[in-house]
Amino acid sequence: MGTKTADETGAETGAEATTDEQKVSVAKTDEVTEAEDTKAEDTTAAENAADDVAEDIDDDEDDLPEAAREEGPTGVGQGAGAVVSAALGLVSLTGSWIGTVAAARETLVGQLQTSSTATVAKQVKEVYGDAWQTTALWGGLFALLALVVGVGVLARPAFGAPGKPQAVWIKSVAWGGVALGVVGLLLAVLKYTGFLLDLPSTS
Repeated sequence: MGTKTADETGAETGAEATTDEQKVSVAKTDEVTEAEDTKAEDTTAAENAADDVAEDIDDDEDDLPEAAREEGPTGVGQGAGAVVSAALGLVSLTGSWIGTVAAARETLVGQLQTSSTATVAKQVKEVYGDAWQTTALWGGLFALLALVVGVGVLARPAFGAPGKPQAVWIKSVAWGGVALGVVGLLLAVLKYTGFLLDLPSTS
């Protein structure tokens, strides 16, 4: 019957302690590995979710018609054209600076070219009649420009991207410019031909 010495007992105890420490170390390593694997799985899942969302957005954009995806300067240009048309139509009715200057120049030319011995009818025609016709001519020019620009804005969607509706306010302003252009052109023709506000009779 053998008896274990103190050294043998200490060696066995140290071996058991070392084994326990190794087991604890392995367990900790397994826990860390599992935690890292979990984080990696979460990161991969988040990346996949982000990719799915991006693909869904791309699919939604692809499903939209090309006209709806292209905002572009088309609407801006049409709106600007409608406003310009309305402004030109208004100028054709109220008069313009260039028309006033042209009428004043025509009056001066008439005064220089008409002798003092000319008849009253001739003087009235050369001094005032020609200036009045010049004013009507410039008003008609502005009215014609307003009409052309307004019709161009209204007809623009037919030559653009199919299926893209034109904004309501653009149509309204463009139709206003067309209406003012028609009225201004009609008044210009009536003034130029003498049917409206003709020169007074000198007889």
